[in-house]
Amino acid sequence: MITEELVELMHWILDKKTEKQDLEVKAANGGCPKRLYDTLSSFSNQDGGGIIFFGIDETQDFRLVGVYDLQDLQKKVVEQCNQMCPPVRAVFTVAEVNGLNVCSAEIPGLDLSERPCYYKGAGRLKGAFIRVGDADMVMTEYELYSYEAFRKHLHDDEREISRSKPSDLDENLVAAYMADKRRERPGFAQLPKERAYELLDIFRAGKPTLAAMMNLGIYPQGFIPQLCITAIVVPGTEIGETDEKDSRFIDNKRIEGTLAEQVEESLVFCKRNMKTRTVIDKQTGRRQDFDEYPLAAIREAVLNAVVHRDYSIYTEGTPVQLVMYRNRMEIHSPGNLYGRMTVDQLGIARPDLRNPALAAMAEALTKAENRYSGIPTMRREMRRFGLPEPLFENRRNEFVVTLFNQSELVGGHIAPSDEAISLLDFCQEPRTREELTAFMKIDTFSYLLKRYLQPLLEAGKLELTIPDKPRSRKQRYHTVSCS
Repeated sequence: MITEELVELMHWILDKKTEKQDLEVKAANGGCPKRLYDTLSSFSNQDGGGIIFFGIDETQDFRLVGVYDLQDLQKKVVEQCNQMCPPVRAVFTVAEVNGLNVCSAEIPGLDLSERPCYYKGAGRLKGAFIRVGDADMVMTEYELYSYEAFRKHLHDDEREISRSKPSDLDENLVAAYMADKRRERPGFAQLPKERAYELLDIFRAGKPTLAAMMNLGIYPQGFIPQLCITAIVVPGTEIGETDEKDSRFIDNKRIEGTLAEQVEESLVFCKRNMKTRTVIDKQTGRRQDFDEYPLAAIREAVLNAVVHRDYSIYTEGTPVQLVMYRNRMEIHSPGNLYGRMTVDQLGIARPDLRNPALAAMAEALTKAENRYSGIPTMRREMRRFGLPEPLFENRRNEFVVTLFNQSELVGGHIAPSDEAISLLDFCQEPRTREELTAFMKIDTFSYLLKRYLQPLLEAGKLELTIPDKPRSRKQRYHTVSCS
C-alpha cells in the first residue's frame, strides 16, 4: 500500500464508519493495542489477508485520533506478530493527515499448507481465529481439522464404517461395479478378489468404506443416519413464514438411500413441487412454457452436494439440505470448498477432490461425469431457461448453491417486480453497497449483486458511477434517467 492509498482508505473509514471482512480499525492514540493476536490470526487464515488501520477510534463514532508514536507502534506490533505460529510478516504504511499520524499494517494471507496461524500463548485449539464479517471468531475443531486433512491428504470417504459387514453392501451392485472395473482395467482380473476390493476402496480391514456404503450399501443410513437429504418447501421467501393455513412447510421429506437413490428422489421431489413458468417475448408475442427450474441444473447441484460434501466425523451429523422458497431454491452442503478452490474459480480451475474414492464410484453409478462440468452445466441451463445465473456461496462450514426461479429480464425488458421497482426508486440518488444491503435487508452483497443489481445493470436500468473500476470502494449504483 502506498501513502495515497492509505489516505484514501482513511477517508473511506471516516465516511462509512465501519469495519469489514478484511479491515480492522484500532485507535492506538494512547499506546499499542495489547491484544492483536485474534486479528493477526484471522487475517492470516483467510485468502487475501487483511489490513489493520491504526489512528481511528471506533468507540468515538470512528473519529480520527492519530497514533501515539509511529516507530514504537510498529515495533510493538512486530513483537506481537512474532508471537504467532507461524510468525506474521506485517507490511507497514504511514501518513500524516491534519497533523495526526496514521498507520496501517497489511497482514498477508498464509498459503493453505501453512494454516492455521495461531497465537502461541493460547495454543492451536484456542488461539486460531477466522474472520466472520467484521468479527474474529475462534476456529471450530472442524475448521482446524479441515486444514490438517488437506495438508496430510486425509480422505474421510476411505474410512471404514464401524459395525458394518460385507453383507451390508448390495451384492448385485458390488458385482456390477467390479465387472465394470475389470473391463476398464483387465489387470484387475488377475488380482485376488480381496486385494481388488482394497484397491477400489470398497473395503478397509474387511469392513466396507464410507464411499462403498454410500454408493453400494443396502441401507447406508442404518450406520450414519444423517448422511441423507432433508427437503422442504417453504410457502414464503424465508424460513418461518406460513401460508393461509398457518403451515410452515408445504412439503417435507427425508430422502435416504445410496447417493444415486438420493439424487433421483430429490429430482422427483423438486418436480412434484415445481410450477410451470410462462414467458412471452415482447418482440414476437410468442409464448413459451418452462419448468420453474431446469432439472439438469438441479441434478448437478444435488450431485455436487452429495459427492463433494464433507464426510468427516465433524459433519456426519449434518444432512444436505434442499429448500424450495417461493422465489428460489437453495442446496446446502456441509463443509467449505475444499483445498485452494475459491468461488471465482468454480467451473474454470481444476479442483482438488475431497472424496476421490466416493466420486469415482458415483461416476459409475450415477452417470456423473466427474469432469468438472457440473458448474458450467448449471450456468448454461439457467441461461437457457432465461433465469439468473446460480449463486455460489462459501459460507462458514457450508457451501450453498442458490437457483432463482424468476428472471428479472423478460423478453429483454425488466419485469416489473416489486423488488426491482423499489430498488430503482431508491437508487435515484447514487447508493453505496452498504446502503443497498441495508435497504434490501440482505446480509451479503454478493447475493444482492447476482439477484438484483446485475440484471438491472445488464438491462441498462442501473449504472455504475465509476464504470471502469467496478470494485472501487467509492463505487455507487445509480438509476438511469428515462429522459
